[in-house]
Amino acid sequence: MTDRLKGLTVVLEQDIRDDDAQPIIEAIEMIKGVLSVKAHVSDPDSYMATERAKSKIRKALWKILDE
Repeated sequence: MTDRLKGLTVVLEQDIRDDDAQPIIEAIEMIKGVLSVKAHVSDPDSYMATERAKSKIRKALWKILDE
């Protein structure tokens, strides 16, 4: 049996200005079956999570290189 999807999440390569994102949003809205598109504003929590993830990866890479 095939799973039924209720939504998809699109992650941008980097934070971009909301006015620069408008053409992307409009293009996604043109895809058949898309009901709506909601933009999510970058905030300090997402910045901290990104920095912590990068730090964890950096430490793991240095540990591998030191061996």
